[in-house]
Amino acid sequence: MIKKVKTAELFDCQTPYLARLLEGCEYPWQILPKIKPYIEGLFENMPSGFTEISEGVWVGRDVSIHPLATVLPPAIIGSGSEIRVGAFLRGSVITGEGCVIGNSSELKNCVLLNRVQVPHYNYVGDSVLGSFAHMGAGSVCSNLKSDGGTVVIHGEEELETGLRKVGAFLGDRADVGCGCVLNPGTVIGRNTSVYPLTAVRGVIPENCIVKGMDKIVKRIEKE
Repeated sequence: MIKKVKTAELFDCQTPYLARLLEGCEYPWQILPKIKPYIEGLFENMPSGFTEISEGVWVGRDVSIHPLATVLPPAIIGSGSEIRVGAFLRGSVITGEGCVIGNSSELKNCVLLNRVQVPHYNYVGDSVLGSFAHMGAGSVCSNLKSDGGTVVIHGEEELETGLRKVGAFLGDRADVGCGCVLNPGTVIGRNTSVYPLTAVRGVIPENCIVKGMDKIVKRIEKE
């Protein structure tokens, strides 16, 4: 099974203000240092339908933010998204449309494409989550190695990111079960599902089911 790690292999982004952020980034970790300056640059020419609700925080139409959620700047929340009770957005967060950021979830320096769900007790830092990606309750993107060194992507070859903080990259429609830990630099391919309570590392191919790191099987589509 081929381990795909390039941005275009993981994400099919049709939302213009997000697609421009991904442009020119052959690999998804190259997006991470660009998130904050890109968001701040958009403030000068925001797409139509966005409103600034506090300094440096812009939201699209029909966005719901619970009074007990915290959104720090800079941040852009796409139309139709829901930020639930206790959510903590620590800045440099940009989302597409229809996302759910849920109960007590914490996000920083990350990109969520359309219809992403991080609904219960999730941590998403220095990560990019593809359209319709879902993280089960308590699943987290670990973004710092125990030795504090730079993160290496372990795929078909070793790819140096040059970054100390790198979380996970979930391809479109990736589904991570409850209680999973995605180790720094994890890449999960499109349409791949991960069983609950799995510690994931390296690059996982698309269209697979991860029953354990020693048991990754090809998904069989039902006719």
